[in-house]
Amino acid sequence: MACCGCNDKGNVVLKDVDKLDEILSKYEGQKGTLISILQDVQEHYEYLPEEALNYVSEKTGVQRAKIYGVATFYTQFRLDPVGKHVILLCQGTACHVNGSKAIEEAICEELEINEGETTKDGLFTLTNVACLGCCSLSPVMMIDGEVYGKLTPKKTREILKTIRAEEE
Repeated sequence: MACCGCNDKGNVVLKDVDKLDEILSKYEGQKGTLISILQDVQEHYEYLPEEALNYVSEKTGVQRAKIYGVATFYTQFRLDPVGKHVILLCQGTACHVNGSKAIEEAICEELEINEGETTKDGLFTLTNVACLGCCSLSPVMMIDGEVYGKLTPKKTREILKTIRAEEE
């Protein structure tokens, strides 16, 4: 979902200020709501665009540095857009011992991205996580809430190719 455009001077501007105003009015006059505001903004945009954070700062009077501090401290917040399919790759002990690094290499090669990046077509984002709690299935990844276990590099590539084919 596009949130911004450029004006005739090349400056980025928000297109849907009304939605941000709606979010902010929900918490008006309440103290300690910054996290809730950021959660709602991220739910709307699927990440926290810089322009939206600046707008929140301007309208709430909360310093931008504080907003960015909160947004970067909590792992639930994203400052960059993510792909349609988020790949959570477990790097826990069982997965590590059973080859999660080889799985990561297969994903990176297949999608031509590195950990934390999104494919050029916006379909996939790869994120390493500490543990998915599926140790008996290691190595394991989760895509869109579905767990894929007992992975090999070949099986991983096939899964990604299948998902990509379903998008075409």
